[in-house]
Order: sequence, then structure tokens, then C-alpha cells
Amino acid sequence: MIESLARHPRTVVLVLLAVTLVPAWAWIILMARDMYGSMQGPSAWMMSLTWDWPRVVLLWAMWAVMMAAMMLPAAAPVLLLFAGSVRNREPEAAALKTWLLAAGYVLVWAVFSVAATALQRLLARLFVLTPMMEPATPVLGAILLALAGLYQLTPLKRVCLRTCRSPLSFLTQHWRPGRAGALRMGIDHGIHCLGCCWALMLLLFAGGVMNLTVILALTVWVLVEKLAPFGEAGARLAGVGLLAAAAWMVM
Repeated sequence: MIESLARHPRTVVLVLLAVTLVPAWAWIILMARDMYGSMQGPSAWMMSLTWDWPRVVLLWAMWAVMMAAMMLPAAAPVLLLFAGSVRNREPEAAALKTWLLAAGYVLVWAVFSVAATALQRLLARLFVLTPMMEPATPVLGAILLALAGLYQLTPLKRVCLRTCRSPLSFLTQHWRPGRAGALRMGIDHGIHCLGCCWALMLLLFAGGVMNLTVILALTVWVLVEKLAPFGEAGARLAGVGLLAAAAWMVM
């Protein structure tokens, strides 16, 4: 099985995406539907007002799964190039190293999910986030929109986005040998991706953390920024649009 995968790097990536994204998106959809439905199914635990450790861990898991589902598709170009390159150098290790690269990438977003969980706890404690995980006041939404909009226009956003849009350049500059090297490369790519998209992910708090429309829209927009020919210009235009939306919300 592993030897067969090693001969087909595209299959390695497709299998990886399938086994990761299908269950992740299935869980997100089930929770989102239940969140705005009976709330007696997969999302029932979210309504607890007690911030005990089981709830915190579940909340982190929700964020981690959601980040993997939203961000891993954008890493597909790097995964494909890496799998093809490793196949030419070490065909027997292509599958494992590709999965390690993806694991390092997802690990970065899992760490970000810790911060997102802590921020959600803080916002809930300040009573500016409802039990439905939506803004309790337009001011919070406006602040988050403005923050994301401003960041879209910063040099750091531009540098990180260019790195994410240039998978060949990234692999050339960050190539590391061995299995540990593959994991480290995944972490490096994840850090650049985090630098590119962290502010966009905070928009989940503005539109509803489990609002499926917002989740899908952000997922598509991340892909547009990273893959579309007009991605860089689109990122700047989105920044202006987010700032305009923030101003409109407080008028």
C-alpha cells in the first residue's frame, strides 16, 4: 500500500486531504446545523455555562478541527510539490514525509486554536459574546472587522501572503532533510500561513463562530488569496472593504 502510494504523489495528497477534510467538514456541518437547530445533538455541550476542563478541551477541539478544515486545502500546492520532489529523491518515504509536512502545518493551527479558545473565554466573560458564539454588540463586530481590515494592508500580511503564494520558492528556501525536516517544513509553512490569515480567522467571532456561511466564505477567500492570480490585490481590496464594513456597523 505504502509503496503504491509512493509511486503516485498526487494520490498521497488526495488521500491525505480526504481522510482529514471529509470527517472535519462533516463534524463542522453537523455542529453548525445543530447549533441553529435543536441544540440537542453534537453542539449541545456548547450551551453549558460552566467553563470546566471538558468544555474547554471540546472547544479547543472544535477550533482545531475547524482550522484544519478551513486551512489545509490552501496548503495543497505545497503538499503536491513536496510529494513529487520526495518521490524523486526518496520514493519509499514520499507518503510518510508528506503526511509529516501536513502534520506540522496543522500543528501550527492547533496552537492557534488554543489562543482562539482563550479569546472566546475572555469575550464570553466580558459578556460581548453570546452563548450562540455571536457578537452581543455591533461594537465587537466592528472592532474585529477593523482589525482584520487593517492587517490586510500591512507589510507583514503582504510578505506572508507572497510566501504562501509561492510554494516552489518556499520549498527551495526552507528544504530540510529527513522526517524531522519534513515536520519542521510543515511548521514553517504553517507559521507563514498563520501570519497571513490569523486576522481573517478572527472574523468568525464577528459573524458567528459556528455560522456555516461565514466558515465557507472565509475558506473560499483564503483559497482566492493564495491561489488566484489577483490574490494579492484582492487581499488589499478586502482590507478596504472590511474597514468600510466596520465603519458602517458603528454609524
